[in-house]
Formats: sequence, structure tokens, C-alpha cells
Amino acid sequence: MKILVANLGSTSFKYKVFDMPAGEVLARGGMDRIGAAAGGSVHKYRLGGADEVAQACELPDHAAAINEALARLTVTGGPLTSAADLDAVGFKTVHARDISGVVELDEEVIGRMEDFLRLAPAHNPAYVAAIRQFARVAPKAPRIGCFEPAFHGQTPLRRQLYAVPWHWYEQYGIRRYGFHGASHRSAAEQVIELEGTDQLRHINCHLGGSSSLCAIRNGVSQGASHGLSPQGGVPQNNRIGDLDPYALQIVCDREGISLDRVLEICASEGGMQGLSGRSNDMRDIEDAAIAGDERCALAIEVFTSAIRDYLGSYVVELGGIDVISFTGGIGEHSSIVRGQVLQGLEFLGVELDPAHNESVHGEGTLHVEGSSVRLRVLTTDEELVVARQTYEQLTD
Repeated sequence: MKILVANLGSTSFKYKVFDMPAGEVLARGGMDRIGAAAGGSVHKYRLGGADEVAQACELPDHAAAINEALARLTVTGGPLTSAADLDAVGFKTVHARDISGVVELDEEVIGRMEDFLRLAPAHNPAYVAAIRQFARVAPKAPRIGCFEPAFHGQTPLRRQLYAVPWHWYEQYGIRRYGFHGASHRSAAEQVIELEGTDQLRHINCHLGGSSSLCAIRNGVSQGASHGLSPQGGVPQNNRIGDLDPYALQIVCDREGISLDRVLEICASEGGMQGLSGRSNDMRDIEDAAIAGDERCALAIEVFTSAIRDYLGSYVVELGGIDVISFTGGIGEHSSIVRGQVLQGLEFLGVELDPAHNESVHGEGTLHVEGSSVRLRVLTTDEELVVARQTYEQLTD
């Protein structure tokens, strides 16, 4: 069964084509700067075992990006002869009001995704556009949504609820959903395999452009740092993270702008961008901090302090800790962030090896030999998780 997995952002489109159930990757590719000026986008792709190709292209929207991907996938020797060869398209969907789990993306589900466009502005509009484009170009291939909150479906209700009027929860679905489900699920599965047991108290720190923490007991999520939307939790690249809602009214009043505009700012000008005043990319911020930029150094400390706040609460929730893992671009590569997060935690049994921390990029261990808490850096395969879920949905 040939399944294409789509992973979309507001200006990006990444994809993999799998042969399932074997999980073999037949092709992969990615495009960014969708909507940029003519010729401003680049499509990097690999077909089978061939070398990666980078090709400049014009991509005014996500529909054009999908057409570009299918054009490369159907060249002579490619994995598809036409789009009709696709048995399914799986989407790493983010938010659809109270819908979770793995579902077929019919108009009712798409409508609920549209209801929450404002809560996931970087993802839901792109996913809705892509789902409809695949319906046009590959109408016989079922479109399956693997919603990110699904992994958090067994989280205790007490960890999902806000202290809001009860009908806000019942009628409007206002609660903590948790996201990055594919990454946290992949990390949980990898840690169980590496440790040789599923009886584990595990915290995964998915740190990247978008960041969240997840408390995992015996492979099951017990809570995640994101809230009603991916905007909540720890600070992220452009996103503010947790904020007292009364701050929004102050900004509206002082600057004479609408709530809609303030929410746009929260999602695009906050986070590491707002704190550092320099960049939303941790690599740039770290370089500036090393060069003496005090505001960038402070931005990193705010970020890691927020991570430690959630880490501490999850250690209490789990009644201790056996494994702490790091995933995502920052988690895999930033020794500075990992070092600040783990500093001074010896009282928990955390014994960091500074040399390991400096040398590990992508995958590896950070703990000293004999540490009671294992510290792991993992590369998660979110697309494979979605491919498996899509295959199971169609074959069960």
C-alpha cells in the first residue's frame, strides 16, 4: 500500500511516500517559502536511493506545492506512475475542535478544522488547503487525519481542564488538548525499546520551532504543556507561550488595536523572536549570546526556565523520573539548552556528562555511566507514525 504522508506549515510542505506495512520510504521531499516571490522556493527531494535533488520553483500556494511534488513523484523511475497509484494520503493534522484520533477527512471534519483556524493559524489553513487539493488530484485515495492531540487522549481529566465556567468546556471545547502527538508517541516507543521495559516514568522534551513537554507513564501520556492551542505552554519560535489573558486587553487599550491583531502578534512576533529582538532561530540567538548579547542570553534563560517549570511539575505527577529525552531540532542539537535544562538536577538522580552533551547531535545518551536517570537524545520519525496510523485505519 502506497501512502503519502503530508506535513505542512504556513509556508512549508514536507512529504514522504511509504510502502506499507513494511515502512519503506519510497521518496521524500520538502519545500519552504511557499508564497514567496517568483522562483523564491526550492524543492529538495529524493526518489528511492537516488541522490537528493534541489530545484528552484515558483510556489504561490500549497496547491502548487502539491502539484510540484506529484510531478516529481511520477517521473520515469519514480515511485508513482500517476497520482492514482496512491492508496491513501495521511496528514499530521493539528486541531479540529473536539475531534481527535485517526479519522477520515470528510467535510464535517474539515469544517471543524476551519472552526479552529484562529487557534492554529500556522497549520490549519495549510492543511485544509492541502486536503482539498489532494481530493482534486487523487480523488480515490482516502484522506486520513492523524490528529496530534490523540496521543494525549488518556491524560487524566484533571490535567485537561482549565478553571473556567463549566459550559465553556462542555459547549465550546475549551480545555488543554496537547499537541506534537506523533513526536511524543515516537519518543515513548523508542524509549521503551531502548530501556527494554514499558514500566517507565518518562518526560519527553520536544524542542524546536514549536516546543512542548509530555509526561509519559508506561508509554501513556499523562499531560502535555500545550493548552487549548499550540500557542500555549513554553515560549516557542514566534509564539508567546503561557500568558495572563488580561495582558491582551492592556495592549489593545494602549496601542488602539483589535484583539484579532493582538492575537496575530502573539503568534508571529512573540516567543524567542520577541524576547531576543534578533531572531526566532535558536542557532542565531545562541551565536549572539556567545558574542555577548545579554538580551539573547536572557531569552535562552527564559526558554529553559519555562521548560524546567513543566519538567518539575511532571516529575511530581509521575512520582519520580526514569528517563528524560530530547527531540526536535533544538533538542537534538543545542547543548546550551540541554545543559541549562538539566543543570542542578542531581537531587533527582540526573547526572549529566558534559562531554556527551557537547558531542551529541541527533541521537545519543547524555548521562554518566551509572546514572539512575537516563538522558537520551532521539530523532523521531513523525511521518512513519502517521503512515502506520493511516494504514491501521484503512485495514482494521
